[in-house]
Amino acid sequence: MQRPRAILFDWDNTLVDSWAVIHEALVVTFEAMGHVPWSLEETQQRVRHSLRDAFPPLFGERWEEARKLYLDAFTAVHLQRLTALAGAAAMLEAVAEDGYYLAVVSNKTGRLLRREAEHLGWSRHFRAMVGAGDARADKPDPAVVEAALSGSGIDPAAAWLVGDTALDLECAVAAGCVPVLVSPEDLAEEPSRAQSTLRFSDCTALLQGLRDL
Repeated sequence: MQRPRAILFDWDNTLVDSWAVIHEALVVTFEAMGHVPWSLEETQQRVRHSLRDAFPPLFGERWEEARKLYLDAFTAVHLQRLTALAGAAAMLEAVAEDGYYLAVVSNKTGRLLRREAEHLGWSRHFRAMVGAGDARADKPDPAVVEAALSGSGIDPAAAWLVGDTALDLECAVAAGCVPVLVSPEDLAEEPSRAQSTLRFSDCTALLQGLRDL
C-alpha cells in the first residue's frame, strides 16, 4: 500500500446510514406507480445506480414522474433521519487534518448530497462533492472521478476511491483509482467486474490503515 494523495468517498452507507429513508421513499414511489414495493433486503441488494440510470428500466416513459415522487418523499424526511456511520466523523476530521485532498462521488442527487453534508457540518472537509447529475454521467462512469479531481492536479492513480458496493469498485477501476471497500462483509455473492485492492471493516479501520502507511 502507498499513501494516497486524494481520497474520494462514496456517501450513502459508506459515511452515512441511508437505507431506511431510501427504502421508505422507494415504497412510496412504487405504490404510487402501481408496482409491488421491494422489501428492505431487496432495496439493499438492488439500489446502486443514480435515479436517471435506474428509473427508466423500472418505470419506462413514466420514469421522470417516478423520480419526482421519490425525491419529494426522500426530501421530506432525509435531514431529520440522517445518521453518520460509526467513526465517520472522527475519520473525516483526522484525514482532513492530515492534509489529504478529500472529495465525494455519489449517486445521490447532487443538491441532496450537499444539503446533507452541510447539515452534518462536513462540507468544510471536501474540495468537491459530485452527486448524480453533476457530471456528464454517474457512477460507475469515470466522469465522476474526473469531476472530483478537476483542478487538483492529482492523477487518479494517486487517489483511493472508497465505497461499500461493487459499483464503487468498478468505478475506481474504470477511472484508474485504487479501489477500497469499507464493509464488514465481502462481496462474494455480488457480481462485480472489480475486486477491491484494499478492504477495511469500517471507517475507524480505514483511518488506522491510513495512519499505518
